[in-house]
Amino acid sequence: MRAALVGLDFGKNDFAASLDELFLLAKSAGAEPVTTITGRRAAPDAALFVGSGKAQEIADAVADMQLDIVIFNHALSPAQQRNLERVLQTRVLDRTSLILDIFAQRAKSHEGKVQVELAQLQHLATRLIRGWTHLERQKGGIGLRGPGETQLETDRRLLGDRVKALRGQLEKLHRQHATQRRARGRNDTFSVSLVGYTNAGKSSIFNAMAKAGVYAANQLFATLDTTSRRVYLGEAGHVVISDTVGFIRELPHQLVAAFRATLEETIHADLLLHVVDAASPVRMEQIEQVNLVLKEIGADHIPQILVWNKIDAAGLEPAVEQDEYDRIHRVFVSAKTGAGLDLLRQSIADSLKSSIEARRGGQSRVVDSQDVHV
Repeated sequence: MRAALVGLDFGKNDFAASLDELFLLAKSAGAEPVTTITGRRAAPDAALFVGSGKAQEIADAVADMQLDIVIFNHALSPAQQRNLERVLQTRVLDRTSLILDIFAQRAKSHEGKVQVELAQLQHLATRLIRGWTHLERQKGGIGLRGPGETQLETDRRLLGDRVKALRGQLEKLHRQHATQRRARGRNDTFSVSLVGYTNAGKSSIFNAMAKAGVYAANQLFATLDTTSRRVYLGEAGHVVISDTVGFIRELPHQLVAAFRATLEETIHADLLLHVVDAASPVRMEQIEQVNLVLKEIGADHIPQILVWNKIDAAGLEPAVEQDEYDRIHRVFVSAKTGAGLDLLRQSIADSLKSSIEARRGGQSRVVDSQDVHV
């Protein structure tokens, strides 16, 4: 499917990186980006997002290059999308719809598929009217206006019923996860979650540490379903390590909400390994984006170790850095070559030991306070 990519620069620093990301997203969805059209604006146009002049430029490119789809690097309102399709005479997809499509292709587990469908339906609910634009031209013509409205109401009711059923399924899965976590809690199993920007190398690190066969590829959102493995760390004992879905800038809110059950592993972890692509020129912005999503899902209070991956591509050496409180702050590794993974294992083991000591200290303080009370 031949595609034009469209991005507007509103004065943000990461515009070029964002366009590169859109190219990868489009490729991940199965599109063939043929041309990229950019422009600068102070604010989006209310009707066409890009303005009438730029819309005509895009329309000319669509006609000249025989393009099948136009993909915007922004979230479009239903009206903007409808107006653009009318002007461009081709399908228009916004960033949210593109990400949802990739998720729909990649979800493998029952839970993942349920979550993706829920997110898609919630997104579709705001755009249902698009299927009935022909009614606008009828001005309520005899025999046409009534059935159109009835059909739209029927679609909304059926969609609402399906959303309700999917939420029920997710709630059931949520309770199952909670039961499994309580069982782990009773066993005092230390849980570690890999988080990070999409394509930072989380699954590669997970495979290297857990000797697992999780799908890992140089593409966005290669992993959608959470996978957990028990890993033995010598004297420190066993930990459970979980690989989770990658984050991305402007992650659709429907996905944050729908994937809450998947991200429950992150919310209830004892330690987060925040994997960073050390070779990315926008790694600091990516770290910020991940931390924003962690705050949104209520996981910003969990201890974090920054794992700078791909040091082979960044020209860095394996190392461990500590903060002013002698806590491990950063570990430099390469999942590809294996460099620094022993340091990462030791860092997790040290965090486990600190956690056990803190728990024992807390228990002794509780006992002491009870003694004083007596």
